[in-house]
Order: sequence, then structure tokens, then C-alpha cells
Amino acid sequence: MITFGLNYQVKPAHIDEFLKVSREVLGMMPSCEGHVKTHLYSDVDDSCAFMIYSEWETEDFFRTFIRSEAFKNVQNMTRDMLIDRPRHKVYETKNMMGRD
Repeated sequence: MITFGLNYQVKPAHIDEFLKVSREVLGMMPSCEGHVKTHLYSDVDDSCAFMIYSEWETEDFFRTFIRSEAFKNVQNMTRDMLIDRPRHKVYETKNMMGRD
């Protein structure tokens, strides 16, 4: 299992639009091969900071998703909404003592 954090700083005037686009993407992700779950989080101390937390069976499945036309279209749509470039972080999920 691989977990990815996709971090975004959104311009204040574009927060509602960013949330709308993000919800649409999150709605289609369960149909992607290898997708486990995805959530959108906001920073309680920074109203412009968001993170999409996404779990995938393997890194290859995630890489396939981010190379897809759907993902590229979303990146293009949100580009002008962002303060700076998105930051992505990879986390490797470890099964500890037989728990998920």
C-alpha cells in the first residue's frame, strides 16, 4: 500500500472553485484501478491550504492515474487557482502487528 499527500495552496478567491473541481475528481477516483481511498483535507490554521490524501495498492497504479488525461485536465483547470506549484509527498504504508 502506498499513500500520497498532494498539497495545494489555493488563492483565496478560488477556494470554492478548487473545492468543486476537487470533489468531482474525488468522485471519479474510486473507479480507477488500484485506488483504495482518497480524502480532501483543509488546514485549520490556513484556509488556503489543502491536502488530498490518497491510498493506492501500488505506486504503479498511482503513477498511471497521474499520467491520465483526466488528471492532466484537472491540473490544467486548477493551475490559475493556486498560489504556487502543488507539492506531492509519498508515504509507504506499513502493516504493523497484523493491522491495516
